[in-house]
Amino acid sequence: MEQKIKQYEINIGENIRRVRLKKGYKQTELVRMLHLKNIDMTREALVKIERGIQHITALQLRGIRDCLDTTYDELLEGNPTTTN
Repeated sequence: MEQKIKQYEINIGENIRRVRLKKGYKQTELVRMLHLKNIDMTREALVKIERGIQHITALQLRGIRDCLDTTYDELLEGNPTTTN
């Protein structure tokens, strides 16, 4: 079983949503891109991840990073409102 990354201090889902929207992708488009990389994810799961109510696996995070052509740093960036 693949280890899940918990979203406590870092809202990974919010970062994914921000980057996804910046790149102009809809949720269904991102899920389709993940399927092409053989990464199993439903749109419903992506919605839950973006809302921070479902944990993300390392494989899913890597796939999203690759599909959005971004970096782990951007996806794991801390919440600017809580950082000094």
